[in-house]
Amino acid sequence: MPEIEIGRVSDFFAKPVVAGIDLTGTLQVGDKIHIKGHTTDVELTVESMQIHNANVTEAKAGDAVGIKVTDRVRPGDHVYKVTP
Repeated sequence: MPEIEIGRVSDFFAKPVVAGIDLTGTLQVGDKIHIKGHTTDVELTVESMQIHNANVTEAKAGDAVGIKVTDRVRPGDHVYKVTP
């Protein structure tokens, strides 16, 4: 499946396992994403997303969002949207 880069990880919080992502593209709840770095390779479906601790269903380029992730990610990792 093709992948389009939509941002980079800026922060990681071990509890409650959340990644901070600076977006360069659009992202919606329900989108499938792939986070890839030197030691990171995580695929997941976005189930919830927050901007400044407020739940949102959609975010655009320039937004900084928080997303629950299934595993550790690292600042600088690339975030790709998986397109069907």
